[in-house]
Amino acid sequence: MVWTPAHTRLFLEEARRHRLFALYQLIALRGLRRGEACGLRWKEVDLDGRTLTVNWQLVQLAWQVHEGAPKTDASVRTIALDTDTARVLRVHRQQQLQERLAMGEAWTDSGFVFTQPDGSRLHPQHVSDQFLWLAYLAGLPPIRLHDLRHGSASLMLAAGVEMKVVQETLGHTSSAFTADTYTSVYPQVATAAAEKTAALLFGKEDQAEPGKLISLRS
Repeated sequence: MVWTPAHTRLFLEEARRHRLFALYQLIALRGLRRGEACGLRWKEVDLDGRTLTVNWQLVQLAWQVHEGAPKTDASVRTIALDTDTARVLRVHRQQQLQERLAMGEAWTDSGFVFTQPDGSRLHPQHVSDQFLWLAYLAGLPPIRLHDLRHGSASLMLAAGVEMKVVQETLGHTSSAFTADTYTSVYPQVATAAAEKTAALLFGKEDQAEPGKLISLRS
């Protein structure tokens, strides 16, 4: 299940006040996996060039957290950032610097983009738990954090992004896998396209059902 664009906007408005807002926006717009977002390091982020490279992740096994490279070659990738997400990351970096000054010698220089307030690495489950709480506060239908990644794919498809680009952004091994996974999104995309086409002629705005979730096959 994935949220509609209206749902995602509501979530991001709620999450904007949280210190991990930039992490959730990255997943919502660029489709990073939870472990990839938690394992992102500043040395892999180019804010001037508006790109980031995924080549590290945090994996949760039982409750233990392990660091390492992504499991497949396709998962190692460079992702373009939109202007707003790059701006959000800059703000996040400034907030992290303020936390570092406040912690003084107690700061842990882990190098990760997203950390605990003392600079130590995040626990992936904490990120998921916080996501569920923020979604609840926003009054949204419950979905998994991983479904936020699915939602980014449906947003890209609805925006007319080519399947190959969606595949490479998500880090899938093949575009066939991406197409198979999001086949059930196509009717939603086609309906939205039909409404937008009619709006050009009749001047009507698309009226999406506010409480409707999109169902994915996987």
